[in-house]
Amino acid sequence: MSSEKVMIFDTTLRDGEQAAGSRLDVREKLEIARQLARLGVDIIEAGFPISSPKDFEAVELISKEIDGPVICGLSRAVAADIDMCGKALAKAKRSRIHTGLGVSDIHIAGKFSDEKYGKTLGEKKAKAIEMAIAAVKCARQYTDDVEFYTEDSGRAEPAYLYEILEAVVDAGATVLNIPDTTGYAIPYEFGKLIASIREKVPNINKAVISAHCHDDLGMAVANSLAAVRNGARQVECTINGIGERAGNAAMEEVVMAIRTRQDFFNVDTGIRASEFCRTSRMVSDMLGFMVPANKAVVGRNAFAHSSGIHVDGVLKKRETYEIMKPEDVGAQKTKVVLTARTGRHGLRHRLEEMGYTLSKSELDHLYERFLVIADKKKEVFDEDIAALIGDEVRTVDQTYRLEYLNVTSGTGTLPTGAVKVVTQDGRVHQAAACGDGPVDAAYEAIRLATGQSPKLDNYNIRAITGGKEAMGEATVRIENEAGRTFVGRGVSTDIIEASAKAYVDAINRMVAVQADDTETKAEV
Repeated sequence: MSSEKVMIFDTTLRDGEQAAGSRLDVREKLEIARQLARLGVDIIEAGFPISSPKDFEAVELISKEIDGPVICGLSRAVAADIDMCGKALAKAKRSRIHTGLGVSDIHIAGKFSDEKYGKTLGEKKAKAIEMAIAAVKCARQYTDDVEFYTEDSGRAEPAYLYEILEAVVDAGATVLNIPDTTGYAIPYEFGKLIASIREKVPNINKAVISAHCHDDLGMAVANSLAAVRNGARQVECTINGIGERAGNAAMEEVVMAIRTRQDFFNVDTGIRASEFCRTSRMVSDMLGFMVPANKAVVGRNAFAHSSGIHVDGVLKKRETYEIMKPEDVGAQKTKVVLTARTGRHGLRHRLEEMGYTLSKSELDHLYERFLVIADKKKEVFDEDIAALIGDEVRTVDQTYRLEYLNVTSGTGTLPTGAVKVVTQDGRVHQAAACGDGPVDAAYEAIRLATGQSPKLDNYNIRAITGGKEAMGEATVRIENEAGRTFVGRGVSTDIIEASAKAYVDAINRMVAVQADDTETKAEV
C-alpha cells in the first residue's frame, strides 16, 4: 500500500447545507461534526461565518468542541469576511481559512462589473489578482493554513488560472482549491486541468491541490477521482453527495473507490469507512433528505441481491458480485432480497439462516407457494417465510384442501361465501352460505362443504409485514364436541383467504386427532 495520502475535506456543514430546502441548527451541526470526527475526515468546513449569526455561532462552537480534524471557515476575498472567520475559528486547535474568488471570464465580468475594478476585462482580471493576494495575506494573520479557491476553474482561461495560483502561493496559500463550480467538466478534461496546473505553476510544490466538484452532469465523483489520478491530494466532498443544485461529490463513493481500486490510484485516505452508514443516516435524518435505495455504498440496496443468478453466485463466493464487504462501510451483512426472481438456492440459504432444515420435497412445495406470494409482493420478508412454513410445510395430513373461495360483501349486501373443498381421496364438495360478515360467511360455507361443525372459540388476524401487499396471518381456535381445542393458521396477502385457510387447517387438525383416537380404540 502506498504511503501517499489523499486528505478528505468535508463540506457537508457548509456547501452541503446549501441544498435547497435544508437547514441545520447549531446543535445539529455540532452533532454532525462530532460524527465526522469519528469518521476521520481531515478537514471540516464548519460554515460561512459572516453569512449569519447562526453560522458564526456554529463555526465557533465546533472550533471549541471538536478535536482531531482541522476546522475551516469559508470567506470571500474580502477583509471583513476573513476577519469574521478569524474570530469564529479563534478557539480551534487547528484552523484553516478558506478564501477565494471567481477566475473565469464569466465570473470576473459578472461579479466585477463595477468600473472600480477596471474598465476592461484585462484590468478587472489584474485587479482580481491583487484582491487574491491581499486576501491570502489577511488570512495569514489568523492562521498558517490558508486555502484559496479559484471559482469556476473549469471554464477559466488556463494561462490566467496558472498566474493567479502562482501569485496566491507566493502570498502564503497552502492549499489550492480547483472547483468545477457548475459541474461542467468531464473527467478526462478535469484530470488534464489538474495535470497542467502541476506542470505550469512554478511554485506548485509549496501547496496541495484540492478538487471541489459539483454533480450537475452526474460526474462529481468521477471528476474528483480523475483529479486524484493526476495529482490532487485533497478532495472536497459531502456525505451522501448533498449540496447546492445537484449536489457535491459523495464522500463515501470517492473514498471507497480509492480504497477498492488502490491498484489504480496508489493512494489512500485516513477515513474510518465503517462509520459511513451511521454518518449517512445521521445526515439524512437531520437534513430530511432520504438516501435513495440504490445509492452507491450507503443505499439500502447497496449490498442486496435478488436475481437468482446473482444470489447463487454471491452465496457461493461473495466476490462474484460484491467488490466491497458491507461491514467495511458499517452496513449489515450482505442481504439476499427474496423476490419472484430468487431461485431455490437463495430460498434454501435464507431458510438455513432462519434455522429451518427442509427436505427436498418440502422445499419444492414451499418454493411453489413462495413464488405465488412473491408475485404479489415486491419483497418477501423473513416473517413471511416463517408463516409460509407453518402454513404449507409443517401441517398435518390435508383431509380437506380449500381449492376455491369466493366471498361477496358490502353495504346493503348480505355477505355470501362459496367454497370448493377437495378431500384426500379426490372427492369434491361445494357449498355456499350466508353469514354475519365475509369471514363468517366463508366459515359457514366451509362447515357445509366439510360436514364438520366445530365451535369457533377464538379468531385473530394480524399483518406479518408492512405495506399494502403485507402478508396477513389468521389464527383460529376451534372446539369439538368433546371440548377439545385445535388451533389452525393461514397466511395470505388476502385476509379473507388467510382466515378461510386457518379454519380449514384447524378442522384438518381436529379430524386427524379424531382419526388417531379411533385407530387407538380399535387396536385396544
